[in-house]
Amino acid sequence: QMQLVESGGGLVQAGGSLRLSCAASGSTVRMYGMGWFRQAPGKEREFLAAVSRSGSKTSYADSVEGRCTISKDNAKNIMYLQMNSLKPEDTAVYYCAARYSLYDVVQYRYDFWGQGTRATVSS
Repeated sequence: QMQLVESGGGLVQAGGSLRLSCAASGSTVRMYGMGWFRQAPGKEREFLAAVSRSGSKTSYADSVEGRCTISKDNAKNIMYLQMNSLKPEDTAVYYCAARYSLYDVVQYRYDFWGQGTRATVSS
């Protein structure tokens, strides 16, 4: 049973950067497609980025394309999301997820979820 724990959220000014981490235990991330999602206040959870099992393929939502980079360190069993040029509308709880298959943009296809880490971007 895979367990995921996010970290790296916090308060940052608009234009700043954050690096979120998703540490996995109980299984090895190289067997899983993984993704990042977020839920802003009063909104539904949305897809942000996904990475393949090998880490060689990625996919991004239009809202973060060019501002975020997803990566995966299979040796350390950790996934990252580097976010730059942050905007107040990026304020949300950020979740990582894993599925024992190809990476996907659809959240219900993911099998394991972390508890989330909150990021607040001030204007």
